[in-house]
Amino acid sequence: MAKENLVTSLEDKLWAAADKLRGSIASSKYKDVVLGIIFLKYISDRFDQRYNELVAEGDGFEDDRDEYERFNVFYVPEKARWKYIIENATKPNIGQIIDEAFIAIEKENKKLAGVLPKIYSGADIDQRRVGEVVMVFENANTLLIEEDALGRVYEYFLGKFAFMLGQGGGEFYTPSSVVKLLVEMIEPFEGTIYDPCCGSGGMFVQAQKFVKAHGGGNAYKLSVYGQELNAETRRLDAASLLNR
Repeated sequence: MAKENLVTSLEDKLWAAADKLRGSIASSKYKDVVLGIIFLKYISDRFDQRYNELVAEGDGFEDDRDEYERFNVFYVPEKARWKYIIENATKPNIGQIIDEAFIAIEKENKKLAGVLPKIYSGADIDQRRVGEVVMVFENANTLLIEEDALGRVYEYFLGKFAFMLGQGGGEFYTPSSVVKLLVEMIEPFEGTIYDPCCGSGGMFVQAQKFVKAHGGGNAYKLSVYGQELNAETRRLDAASLLNR
């Protein structure tokens, strides 16, 4: 399947997930609920891939945290892995299970301390709907798309809600074409990039792509600093960047 079709497929799942939440919570909160779940699926897929590689090597290192960290993969404890989340998706406390999963992941990965959302057991969220959102992503393999494409999905989702809520897109979403132009103008081969309204981190993702596209530059020479008013968007942005 072509990369573009893979991205479109995941975008369709994001929108289907948002549709599950329709009428149960304010539409402004859809993205927080759905993006947290897709991020959980994403880091779990990456963990499973590395876990299976270590098992195949046969050296008994599949529970060694260092063997994940050196490949920039978060260690995901058993009760936070996607298999466990799916098995419990229909339970009335699925929101609490997801919140506890994020807490467990933060404990195992100090870089994520205080970053991941714990919003799923709130009284204002229909637990049945949360389970339905989880099931939407049951068979979605996030490893089939490139990491920068995941950033495109975040941007697509935010842009979609800018339209649906009747707000100007620029209020919390800058079109990727504009971000790409800005990055090409500043030519960020090295140094620090500052974005005072970083949103889902599109500027940082585009900067990384720019460096890789021009002579195979080293993206690790870049450091990023951003600010974001929406706490949940900022947290997911930070977590996503740490997992690159």
